[in-house]
Amino acid sequence: DNRLLGAKTGATMVLHTWGQNLSLHPHVHCIVPGGGLTAQGRWQQPKKAGKRGFLFPVRAMSQVFKAFYLKHFMAVWNKGLLTIPPDAPTGYPEAARWRQARWSQDWVVYAKAPFNGPQTVIEYLGRYTHKVAISNHRLVDITPQQVIFRYKDYRREAKVGLMVLDGVEFLRRFCLHILPPGFRRLRHYGILANFHKAHALQAARSSLGVSEELMPPKLDKATLKAGLLARWFDHRTTFCPHCGAHNTIVRMLLAPNSARAPPIRSAPVSNITH
Repeated sequence: DNRLLGAKTGATMVLHTWGQNLSLHPHVHCIVPGGGLTAQGRWQQPKKAGKRGFLFPVRAMSQVFKAFYLKHFMAVWNKGLLTIPPDAPTGYPEAARWRQARWSQDWVVYAKAPFNGPQTVIEYLGRYTHKVAISNHRLVDITPQQVIFRYKDYRREAKVGLMVLDGVEFLRRFCLHILPPGFRRLRHYGILANFHKAHALQAARSSLGVSEELMPPKLDKATLKAGLLARWFDHRTTFCPHCGAHNTIVRMLLAPNSARAPPIRSAPVSNITH
């Protein structure tokens, strides 16, 4: 939109599908640069950023996202390309009424500048790009009949509780988050797409006057991995205590009964049992 930007921007999107209790809660986190590249390769700041420093008005984004989503939803529905649950509408009149009901609702698009800078957001989302719906450290007890795990109840100020599910229900919820073939949790678009990224980043840095000396050096995977471990954990764990060389993780194995973590005495047990 030439009124707002007049340049090509990009986005990195991370798909999350789960809530703390393993329910289906699909949502997308987007990292969008505050500007874009013009056709001449110059970096363009938002034209209406002003003192508040925004890229697009969030209310307009909500309306555009809703219209775009519902339009393309009906397009693929009409072609029979959707895998829909048994209780979903199957005829066109029912689907049209469903679409109208969704259109009458307010859709929420939350857009805000990162509190502690972009690096914090990138690191936060980077830790979740290859995770599954639940980590081992949240598992409290596993028996032949049920599974108990910790979760944060955001309706109670994110208090930690214990969820008790029978084995079949636990597996049903876990399988909700296995992506269908062809789906990806991480996507890059626009000037951040793999095809354009190298040229676009070079043009943006040149236009913004970023010196090559300020760019972080390119590191091999082993050194990069060691650096991340050093930041997230005790740096001593990345080196052999005897010879001082870098440790290399060959394979991670769970010890027997490793899922049985010490119980939280102060945590309330959820009264939701399936």
